[in-house]
Amino acid sequence: MRLGLLGGTFNPPHIGHLVCAQEAWAQLGLERVVFMPVCTPPHKEAEGDPGVEHRVELCRRAIAGDPRFGLSRLEADTPGRSFTVDTLSRLHESSPQDELTFIVGGDMAHSLPTWHEPEKVLSLATLAVAERSGVGRDEIAASCAGLAGAEKIRFFDMPRLDISSTEIRRRVAAGEPIRYLVPDAVADYIDAEGLYR
Repeated sequence: MRLGLLGGTFNPPHIGHLVCAQEAWAQLGLERVVFMPVCTPPHKEAEGDPGVEHRVELCRRAIAGDPRFGLSRLEADTPGRSFTVDTLSRLHESSPQDELTFIVGGDMAHSLPTWHEPEKVLSLATLAVAERSGVGRDEIAASCAGLAGAEKIRFFDMPRLDISSTEIRRRVAAGEPIRYLVPDAVADYIDAEGLYR
């Protein structure tokens, strides 16, 4: 199966994540895009983290009913920080027939040379880069040019949506509406569980 992998904190997931997954699916000929919430958020995302179980449930609700999308607990069930290369290795070992595509934003792709074992990452998966304003295709290509496997980096277009999980958490805390920024099921769960207040 041609499998797209979208990792992240998803604190909370919003329509930007869903549009990114959809555009990767449509433009790269993927059969399925799997959302992979991480167990331990990076420093900037840890603020107001309701915990991995809530974030997994938010993702489950965000993608419910869309057969193009799936959910993996692989990183959620790995305590501490998980390296992309370890996640890809485990997926490759469990389903060697799957063609893996790891979906990232331009800022992440630009920093690929600083990742843990970046060339092994490129040997295990195609890197799919969502083009947004900020870091351009040429800059990314130049920063990754020295890596073996850099030719496996692919780009796809993404409409500009100025939505962030940080902004959604701020809006919830301030009592502002989040409808239409997140799927209704996500907004309902945040409200019912009293998250981000």
